[in-house]
Amino acid sequence: MPQQFQLLKTDSATAGRRGRLQTLHGVVETPVFMPVGTQGTVKAMTPSQLHEIKTQILLGNTYHLNLRPGSELIRDLGGLHQFMGWDGPILTDSGGFQVFSLAKLRDIRDDGVAFQSHIDGAKLFLGPREVMTIQANLGSDIAMVLDECPPWPVTREDCARACARTLRWARQCREVAIGNGFLAQGHHVFAIAQGSTFDDLRREAAEALGQLDFSGYAVGGVSVGEPEPEMLKQVGATTPYLPADKPRYTMGLGTPPQLLKMIALGVDMFDCVLPTRVARNGLVFTPDGPINLRNERFRADPAPIVEGQDNYTCRNFSRGYLRHLVMAGEMLAGTLLTLHNLHFFLDLMAQARAHLEAGDYGTWHRGWIERYDRDQAT
Repeated sequence: MPQQFQLLKTDSATAGRRGRLQTLHGVVETPVFMPVGTQGTVKAMTPSQLHEIKTQILLGNTYHLNLRPGSELIRDLGGLHQFMGWDGPILTDSGGFQVFSLAKLRDIRDDGVAFQSHIDGAKLFLGPREVMTIQANLGSDIAMVLDECPPWPVTREDCARACARTLRWARQCREVAIGNGFLAQGHHVFAIAQGSTFDDLRREAAEALGQLDFSGYAVGGVSVGEPEPEMLKQVGATTPYLPADKPRYTMGLGTPPQLLKMIALGVDMFDCVLPTRVARNGLVFTPDGPINLRNERFRADPAPIVEGQDNYTCRNFSRGYLRHLVMAGEMLAGTLLTLHNLHFFLDLMAQARAHLEAGDYGTWHRGWIERYDRDQAT
């Protein structure tokens, strides 16, 4: 397939990479953070607000959108981009994470996963053909293959079985994407390397998938309950064996320091519900660590969340006012705090790209993390 990812620069002190990914709906500059719009919306945000904070690409979810409102309805209404009013790139998860998160409502088989809907109990089956057909209906710029995400902890035997099944499903997903013209039309398909805490299984998975020439590759099965050092170890055990000329994506995490550490391990793409989820509970991010606006000390604070942070929330509102909205249960609080948190993550990625280009990423990211963590340690 045509080369649509450019590796622009690699960091001399770390494995950090500066890249550029071409999609049907625009260029994505990497490293990049993708706000999560599971059900066709980033909670509390409009598309215009997402554009204002320089969002490059969003994430949607195959499992949830297929349940409600249905991928065929979305297809008939013009595809997911038109349906949700977003004209930029969209990556859709295959539903593989729900194999992990909805363990009590599913049955894993060799040909796919049989679910019981968490909404109404209706039966649903997702195999390689189904997930690729759904994502074609959605018009995803980047479609993820179906995978089995093993829990943590897991036995080596069960993990090896999940890796083998994931590899088989990846091959089948790619065949479907070739057969229905999805790849030929310019869409991307990313594979997912599993392996849990077993370094040799992760290497085998990464190398086997790399031979199949996917558009990109994800490190799967991290942040599923394991301690942070183990999570970073798993990422570091996978990325060196993924193709260097393809984008690398770590799914479903993390905190700002974790993102910077994973960039140093060679990861290009991230998504996480953290900035939107905690915003709805009054927690916001700053360069000196997160703060909870419910705290009484912010009641009369005239300062913005972050001085000089160029977003609508920080330009216009004080911590005192934002705390008032949170304590009063006003819906505007969710919007303003979500806007700030997402901008904080997106701006952090912009800073990372700039320092990768400047060649000082190693020093900069260590200093940034030290400042962020300083107050947390006291």
